[in-house]
Amino acid sequence: MNIVDVLFHVHPDLSVEQRTRIEETISANNGVMHVNFNDRFSHELNVSYDPDAIKAEVILEQIREWDKDVKMVGL
Repeated sequence: MNIVDVLFHVHPDLSVEQRTRIEETISANNGVMHVNFNDRFSHELNVSYDPDAIKAEVILEQIREWDKDVKMVGL
């Protein structure tokens, strides 16, 4: 199994409830190991996942349900 990390930038004005829902949705995916928003920079979402089980683009599309302008900024 390979584990990679990806960083997403979301709108900083998302509510705590929206952030929680994003974390729950992404965490439910097969192959996702860890999901969390950065405590210092609330617009940064870090996801650790197995690229053999799920693609970053799938995660990106799920986040777009809450923020259509989300950016995938790093792998």
